[in-house]
Amino acid sequence: MKAWFLAAALAVLGAAGAMAQAPPAAGQTLNTVRGRGQLVCGVSQGFAGFSAPDSRGEFRGLDVDYCRAVAAAVLGDPAKARFVPLTAQARFTALQTGEIDVLFRNSTQTFLRDTSLGLNQGPVNFHDGQGFAVRRDSNVRRVGDLDGASVCVAQGTTHELNLNDAFRARRLRFQPVVFERVDTMYDAFFAGRCDAMTQDASALAGALTVARDPAAYAVLEETISKEPLGPFTRNGDDQWSNIVFWVHHALVEAEELGITQANTEERARGPDATAQRLLGASGEFGARLGLDNRWALNAIRAVGNYGEVFERNVGEGSSLKLRRGLNALWTGGGLMYAIPFR
Repeated sequence: MKAWFLAAALAVLGAAGAMAQAPPAAGQTLNTVRGRGQLVCGVSQGFAGFSAPDSRGEFRGLDVDYCRAVAAAVLGDPAKARFVPLTAQARFTALQTGEIDVLFRNSTQTFLRDTSLGLNQGPVNFHDGQGFAVRRDSNVRRVGDLDGASVCVAQGTTHELNLNDAFRARRLRFQPVVFERVDTMYDAFFAGRCDAMTQDASALAGALTVARDPAAYAVLEETISKEPLGPFTRNGDDQWSNIVFWVHHALVEAEELGITQANTEERARGPDATAQRLLGASGEFGARLGLDNRWALNAIRAVGNYGEVFERNVGEGSSLKLRRGLNALWTGGGLMYAIPFR
């Protein structure tokens, strides 16, 4: 465990070194994106429901929709988002060095990531927890049944630390099988190289959809951690971080107000004062972000409100079939709550 902690500390120091070489554009990301005419988003290499290419090679998923929403808000066109697939180990360095403008890659927000990487953690756009996938015929029904098991886990993730902490606290033995790439980890698990696979529960649900026989596997109901997922931007560029922050709250506020992808123009002309401010029909909210006053309308029209984004990509109507749970609006017992637009 001490060796693991030393390796983790060295990784953090290495990331801090990369941060010291931040690109000259670190304080002017909006100008860089506009000059390029394209938003460059860091995404995962293939998490169903969050960011994965479809049969035509087009990226789809909740994180992808957030990238397109930011592109629509900033450039007026969701198609002006370009996606860079990144491993867990490379994702933060890519942002620190300017390879990408924003990271939307189901990345957990933590104290050390906030204070050690030179990066800014954006709003939580998905509340998750670390779970385990197992074969149904293994008779594993809870974490305690994994005593002595081999567990597939991705390198450079919070899952490695959580796995060690949770099993040590429960006095369980396990053999980690570590992979740099999640697709390789999936292949190994489905080939029977480990007894269980651990990751965010939502990602596990997505992974099972690509198994040869999805019905042969299950995700345990028990989770071992809190995994608040959200975007990352570079420190030192408050304007850009604010744009990413407020795009999220615009999508949530839209759901609270009943504004959908289909009715944005109609609601902008309506009598609701909050909807008018959000959609740019009154006030000068766009100017305060350095954007067109219809920035939020463009984002919502591009991808829909938060509920639409959730349902389309990971909800009960999708292949993942996840319930809203903690990701429901606060009015429905969840944690999604928009900061007021006033």
